[in-house]
Amino acid sequence: MLLVPATGADGYGLYAVETAETSVTVEPLISLDLTRPLAAVTLTGAPARRLAGPDRAAAAIGRALLTGAGLLASEQLGVAEWCLTETVRHTKERHQFGRPIGSFQALKHRMAVLWLELVSARATARYAADALATASPDTPVAVAVAQAHCAEVAVRAAEECVQLHGGIGMTWEHPAHLYLKRAKADEIALGTPGRHRQALAGLVDLAAPMG
Repeated sequence: MLLVPATGADGYGLYAVETAETSVTVEPLISLDLTRPLAAVTLTGAPARRLAGPDRAAAAIGRALLTGAGLLASEQLGVAEWCLTETVRHTKERHQFGRPIGSFQALKHRMAVLWLELVSARATARYAADALATASPDTPVAVAVAQAHCAEVAVRAAEECVQLHGGIGMTWEHPAHLYLKRAKADEIALGTPGRHRQALAGLVDLAAPMG
């Protein structure tokens, strides 16, 4: 079953559509993140059951998108944590010039900066999750902050993971590329960091950031 926001004979609303209907076509798509399949859904005169009218439908869709974005921040945090943990482990085990590559100051600095970003990402993701769980009036702000930050931290952590693993990080056999693809897909799934920053600016009555 699909929940579809659409304008029907009774006006705008939220409709339930059975995917078993012959008038519903689901075509798999090739996506960047192969671990999260995507599809194009075509409805051709498909019968539907109206679940909510304009006001309730808009409110329900808004809550769903807000909740999804807030929970996605926790996934992005998890991506970043895995990437940093595996990168630290690899740099301790990989030797070059007779010593672990993690002992080189340049790599230490890169991982330290990433750790600091991860700590702040953890705080924003937890705040968003708590706000959603308690129905806090600050939920829109908490989610916007979490998404604006966690999305970028996840991508940066995954990129560093691939690069600091060296050649093995670029191979199909190593899982690093899966985390990079997930991070990039998550970054646009429920709004880009820029869109969330614009939303945050409106929520706290600030000028929207440029770019």
